[in-house]
Amino acid sequence: MSNLRTTGRTALVAVRAVLVFTVLLGILYPLAVTGIGQLAFPAQANGSVVTVEGKAVGSALIGQAFTAEDGTPLPQYFQSRPSASGQDGYDAMASGGSNLGPSNPDLLAQIRQRRAAIAAFEHVDPSLIPPDALTASASGLDPQISPEYALLQVRRVADARGLTDATVHALVESRIQGRDLGFLGEPRVNVLELNLALDRLSSSEEG
Repeated sequence: MSNLRTTGRTALVAVRAVLVFTVLLGILYPLAVTGIGQLAFPAQANGSVVTVEGKAVGSALIGQAFTAEDGTPLPQYFQSRPSASGQDGYDAMASGGSNLGPSNPDLLAQIRQRRAAIAAFEHVDPSLIPPDALTASASGLDPQISPEYALLQVRRVADARGLTDATVHALVESRIQGRDLGFLGEPRVNVLELNLALDRLSSSEEG
């Protein structure tokens, strides 16, 4: 009988502990973190959504394609890094890389194909194309490219927009983000933000 009472008390304590921790960690803690995020970092907490005239056009944290309906790159826009995320790339629901090793023949074939396509599109020597233009990132969602890849695209974008190379070059330079805290990561350019700035620049030039 004593053992039965002990077992009953132990079970009751366990049930109470589960209920308490469920409320604390399953309800109160998430609500507190969400509230702090909304108060201190509202843009980041809501996905760093980028809007134009009140309409969402993307996220500063997720890359996207700047292509026509048939998948061909639009010459008037800077192009993003290749993506292996999802069937058409840049799929936030299927984030991931190709998982192909550096000596995998399929990966090597993709790199050769991308190098030839970019060289023809940009009218540059294939040896000038930086690595991030040829390989997809581990997430497939990188919103940034290297300054080298952005500057490689300046002449093509300028010609398509009727702008001078110097004007577009200066725009790219103004959009280069340095290393975090001065030493973490690499310099980079957010492609969506650069293209939006490019649209504003073109509108001001036309005006």
